[in-house]
Amino acid sequence: MMKGVILHGGNGTRLRPLTYTDVKQLLPLAGRPVSEYALMNLIEIGIKEINIVIGDVGKSEVQEYYGDGSNWGVSITYTYQGKPLGIAHAIGMTRGFVGNDRFVVVLGDNYFQSGLKSLVDKFSSKSFDTLIALTKVNNPSQFGIAEVSNGKIVSLVEKPKEPRSDLAIAGAYFLSPAIFPIIDGLKPSWRDELEITEAFQIMLDREMSIGYSVITGWWKDTGTVDEFLDCNRMVLDKLDSNVPTDYEYSSVNISGRVHIGKNVEFKGTTKVLGPCYIGDRSVIEDSFIGPFTSIGVNCHLKTLEIEDSIVMDGSSLEISDGVRICGSLIGSNVSVMPTKSKSRTIRLIVGRDSKLEL
Repeated sequence: MMKGVILHGGNGTRLRPLTYTDVKQLLPLAGRPVSEYALMNLIEIGIKEINIVIGDVGKSEVQEYYGDGSNWGVSITYTYQGKPLGIAHAIGMTRGFVGNDRFVVVLGDNYFQSGLKSLVDKFSSKSFDTLIALTKVNNPSQFGIAEVSNGKIVSLVEKPKEPRSDLAIAGAYFLSPAIFPIIDGLKPSWRDELEITEAFQIMLDREMSIGYSVITGWWKDTGTVDEFLDCNRMVLDKLDSNVPTDYEYSSVNISGRVHIGKNVEFKGTTKVLGPCYIGDRSVIEDSFIGPFTSIGVNCHLKTLEIEDSIVMDGSSLEISDGVRICGSLIGSNVSVMPTKSKSRTIRLIVGRDSKLEL
């Protein structure tokens, strides 16, 4: 039996100001929190027992959303990490949950297009102590990097200044309980964290069995605004259309792959061009909803042009004519009202409960 762990802590500093008030892993992509995609990855490979490691920020919101896991047909428990002291520290805290079982750890803010099936198959077919997911990146100095030679990992370095490889360690680790004594012996790094790459390097130095798999499909760490929006584009690009039949003959012009939730109301002259997602009970009035836009539930958009953006639940946006919102990430319950501005394009990174006049 294999167990699953989702790391749901961290301060999300690169996504501020949104993460001053919201948990980064609960920010939505096409109407679903980022970490729910990680949960679905675990469920798809047959894992039924899952532990979510939570921190100080938004711990009650995480527990309220996922509960005991029964809505997904699994059992979910929680481990409280508190201060974010590193991935290895968080993994070490799950020892009681893991027991003597093999387990997989996924980062709650990572997105795997092709899931984890190929990795679990390789891990299960071999006697690895650890198997890690690797992916090619363009900026290796920003990641933990693995150097591979003759089909084996020979070194692992966290954010190297002079990378010797472009293979980054993606946020999925298949582990055995042998990792725990290694974590016990770690010392904090210059970041004051217990680094998982150091734990893996120690395992290599001790000639323990570490395998890897270069993942297929794209992978995203959604830790920054640009990465989050990029991931939103990718999710929407594979979105299936879901347009209720009662919109077929209405005045709204809908084209492309569009998901429209329940009780969405369109008023006036509105055009929706997919791929995009519109959540339940939202009202769209005299607006253009362009490609790669996700709109949450209970939103009200009026005289708005928007594309390549995310609007979270409960927000109300009304913009004067001639202004188009692009590349924006707008938090929950934000109110944006019009002024006489003549600027034609704006970009917004706005946390929840904000009020703007533009």
